[in-house]
Amino acid sequence: MKKRNKFKHFLYLILALAMLVYALPLISFKGGWSWASAFGAAWALFAFLVIGAHLHYLLGVDEEKQKSLDRIRAAKLRQWQMKWPDETQHSRENM
Repeated sequence: MKKRNKFKHFLYLILALAMLVYALPLISFKGGWSWASAFGAAWALFAFLVIGAHLHYLLGVDEEKQKSLDRIRAAKLRQWQMKWPDETQHSRENM
């Protein structure tokens, strides 16, 4: 399932790059800023965002972040479990 999901992201990345390569030469800024050139610039910005999001997923940045968060959670759980007997002992003494 993971390979199919990564293939999907790779395909969408290639499609977004192809659209960007096709459209960038067609955007004209010679006459200054017009509605057409502003739309072209906004469209190109969104295309770069899509490309960046797919690269972010394909490079596995989320997986590395999730693994590091899991390690932190496990360490906090170990600390809490080591602290737990001390807290139960103090509560018994106070009774």
